[in-house]
Amino acid sequence: MSYSGLTTKIRAMQSHLLNVQNFREIVELSSVPQALAYLREKPSYGSLLGSLDGNDIHRGQIERVLKQSIYRDYTKLYRFANSSQRKFLDLYFGRYEVYFLKVCLTNMIDHRKPSLDLTGFEDFFDKHSKLNLEALEASDTIEEFIGNLKGSVYYQPLANLGNVQNPTLFDYEMALDLNYFRRLWENRTVIREKQGIKGLTKALGAKMDMLNIQWIYRCKKYYHMTSADIYALLIPVNYQMNSRKIQEMVEADSLETLDGLIRKSYYGRHYQEFTEKTLESLYAEIMKHILSTESRQHPYSVTTIYSYLYHKEHEVDRIIIALECVRYRIAPDEAMKRVVCR
Repeated sequence: MSYSGLTTKIRAMQSHLLNVQNFREIVELSSVPQALAYLREKPSYGSLLGSLDGNDIHRGQIERVLKQSIYRDYTKLYRFANSSQRKFLDLYFGRYEVYFLKVCLTNMIDHRKPSLDLTGFEDFFDKHSKLNLEALEASDTIEEFIGNLKGSVYYQPLANLGNVQNPTLFDYEMALDLNYFRRLWENRTVIREKQGIKGLTKALGAKMDMLNIQWIYRCKKYYHMTSADIYALLIPVNYQMNSRKIQEMVEADSLETLDGLIRKSYYGRHYQEFTEKTLESLYAEIMKHILSTESRQHPYSVTTIYSYLYHKEHEVDRIIIALECVRYRIAPDEAMKRVVCR
């Protein structure tokens, strides 16, 4: 009974998500203004895109506006949720704080003017976040930025980078991501709901396992990092990948050896196409499969909330990619390959 109203609301919102045919129709359009006009006809985006001029708008502006639909949907779910369900949503909310902090860091390091638009979400942000948004956006230096985070869960992870010589934006973003994933995993039992905890454990565990595999592969192929440096970047969570298997991957002497280990892993055995060449595309497919399955089997659990937010956020990512493909006149078939792998 505690989920009946919320589940009904989620089902109604799911009916507004775009399908593969919708994305195909978008990438077949000849201009961004046409694509935006197409999206204006969709219930989730019409009111948000109504005032945008598609002729001059750039990717950053589109991304900020589209993310408003995520914030709006999150707020709708929060209003329908009871106190137990809100505990999970409050925990999940950390990803939006991390996004905000990353934008602030990028703007500061690149000497850009503040560009994060929280229109329509600022009231909720003010109510549930302890961050001083104005002070963080106005920070001129990394030291000032970190100082403005004192008292929050983000202060220590970033302050610890003071011991690193010349930390980069990547270092700060990774510190924020690792902190968020660790807190999400350690506090998932806050919902006190057997089926919900089981579903979350499966979804979050698989997500963190596969992200670790992706990061190990990227670090070895593109950055030629040492084993010690790779270990520092990994999420400290082991679900289907125990510490020994992770160690074997990190210390693999070649990409061929690593690919063999990936194929022999839990994910390689259960998903035959899970190889070093398909890590990103299969990651998205596996996550969608797990969340869709869990939410169908246990519709009256917090997994249904997580599943909807996951699909909504990935829909926005795919829309942004589709619009960029239209902007640069990428052939529809090639564009769809880029869209569906998200």
